[in-house]
Amino acid sequence: MEELILKFSEIGIDNINKVGRKNANLGEMYNNLSSKGIRIPDGFAITAKAYKYFIEYNKLRSPLQELMTQLDNIDLSNLAEIGSKARKLILEGRFPLDLETSITTAYNCLSENKKRDIVVAVRSSPSAENHFIDSFSGLHDSFLNIKGIVPLVYAVKCCFASLYTDRAIKHRHNICFDHNKVFLSVGIQKMVRSDLGCSGIGFTIEPKSALPGMVHIAGTWGFGETIAEEMVAPDEFIIFKNSLKNNKKAILQKKLGSKSKILVSNENASGINSTVLKITPRKYTERFILEDPEIENLARWAIILEDYFQKPVDFEWAKDGLSSELYII
Repeated sequence: MEELILKFSEIGIDNINKVGRKNANLGEMYNNLSSKGIRIPDGFAITAKAYKYFIEYNKLRSPLQELMTQLDNIDLSNLAEIGSKARKLILEGRFPLDLETSITTAYNCLSENKKRDIVVAVRSSPSAENHFIDSFSGLHDSFLNIKGIVPLVYAVKCCFASLYTDRAIKHRHNICFDHNKVFLSVGIQKMVRSDLGCSGIGFTIEPKSALPGMVHIAGTWGFGETIAEEMVAPDEFIIFKNSLKNNKKAILQKKLGSKSKILVSNENASGINSTVLKITPRKYTERFILEDPEIENLARWAIILEDYFQKPVDFEWAKDGLSSELYII
């Protein structure tokens, strides 16, 4: 039987069809770039095979197919109704015992302290027949600060259900992609405590000007989902690659963002209700999230990533507020 669980140490870029591009890239970096100083939090992937197993075990394939045939293909007038019914079908499903046991074992193996549940991030990583998945990025749900096997299993089920969010259904409809040929892998990764630090995104081509000689880094306090959802104006940094390679002053521009909101861990978390959005204290809005050496360190990592993958890359990064260490996530 094809694997239901794959550790990051077992994953590479050739496994996109099994674990989706996000997890495949994480495994590739974990195995090949850690030796170059890039920190990648350890984790594992629940494979697309596991998703298919869950669907077949609960006999959901036909009901989901039937629902999608009922979608109004002209103006999507019943999209919300169809999407809600599809997600309900999945959320009411049960995990096969062997799959839940495999998830539990992999989760427990991540923890260095076997007597304490580890905090993890749970992220969707879509997979599809013929690898046509690039346009699916960002359409499916992810969950942060998940602790314990019961919340973890439920978060995984919620990721599965997010294959049928209204936005995901609409996108597949718009590109004429068969709803039954896209699947979901889920990445489980050790949580970086960026709620006590900062996080953000980076590009090896400056996105506004498309200049290849620049690295662009943006970030905010707390978890970086506020950037992805465009809820905050982040700090932004432009770094000149050649200067960095020649050990010269490389930061060309620093722009202070308002960073008015901060997403942090919910101290009263229950289930997947594990984060809370707060107003950023003024003393933090008026200062940059990173020091210059940290900005340059992230830019060096960006260059390593670009050289390794032999193409421009974008990436997510996080700074742990407890250890002050930077990570690519």
